[in-house]
Amino acid sequence: MRIAVTGSIATDHLMVFPGSFTRQFGAVALDRVSLSFLVDRLDLRRGGVAANISFGLGRLGGRPLLVGAVGADFEDYRTWLESYGVNTEWVHVSATKHTARFLCTTDDYQNQIASFYAGAMSEAKSIELRPIAEAVGGLDLVLVSPNDPAAMLKHTEECRENGYPFAADISQQLASLGKAEIRSLVDGAKFLFTNEYESSMLLSAARWTRADVLSRVGSWVTTLGENGVRIETAGQPTISVDVVSDRGKVDPTGVGDGFRAGFLSGLAWNLSTIRAAQVGCMVATLVLEARGPQEYELDPETFLKRFDEAYGELAAAEVEPMMEVVRTPSEDNSDSGV
Repeated sequence: MRIAVTGSIATDHLMVFPGSFTRQFGAVALDRVSLSFLVDRLDLRRGGVAANISFGLGRLGGRPLLVGAVGADFEDYRTWLESYGVNTEWVHVSATKHTARFLCTTDDYQNQIASFYAGAMSEAKSIELRPIAEAVGGLDLVLVSPNDPAAMLKHTEECRENGYPFAADISQQLASLGKAEIRSLVDGAKFLFTNEYESSMLLSAARWTRADVLSRVGSWVTTLGENGVRIETAGQPTISVDVVSDRGKVDPTGVGDGFRAGFLSGLAWNLSTIRAAQVGCMVATLVLEARGPQEYELDPETFLKRFDEAYGELAAAEVEPMMEVVRTPSEDNSDSGV
């Protein structure tokens, strides 16, 4: 299964505030905010939604095509991704701008305050999907994830024009897009990914009802935090999947990206929708337990043991053959493909 993942590629600056943001905000007038948080930890990590999802797909044995824009400072990051099976041949390198930066501070209650510098991402609209599809023998799915808005719209329209199945993951860009743009990104998607807050924002911004959305997409996949995942398809019963219990929350950054990587990998393995969502939930929990969206451990034996504990022996038996393709960076990844 040839999956192209379009979207942001960034360096994450992750900080930890030992306290509660909400208590700080409660002490000030919100119409005039000037707050400073003394953090006690700073980690520099590889990130960006498209890169995180591609990394997860690669870890699970895929050969995803990463499609995005970066700066000349990307080479070490490229080597890292390639070592885990990600095809970076179609990443555009800007001659003038740095790779995007994500700056995020997380408090002790997993609340986050973040800023994003687009940098080279603004050039992603120059990338065309058709040459990529022609070079690799077609595209089975294009994931349109948060990116320069013009690039997101362009890639979605290219998918419609050329008949490439696509998945819509608007996420952080919902707040910056208008009704017509959101509708354009959603209409005709094979999958629509949101979290619970984004689902409400999407309905409000697009001025659609839930039924309107379901009539325009194949399936709507909504992550619900500790309450798991909901998958809705018009005319079919809603699927609900519980999370895998974590062994300690460390950093929520990239948890949703981990779910998407696991879910799409499960579909590429020809698992059922519910089983694919369970794989997604397992990967999401691994991300939550690590500091940074690409720093999680993925040991096949441990994965299957925890999967069995969460979803049962039958579920684990169906997933077990797929664990043979899990990658470590020392392996030769050149011939494998999702």
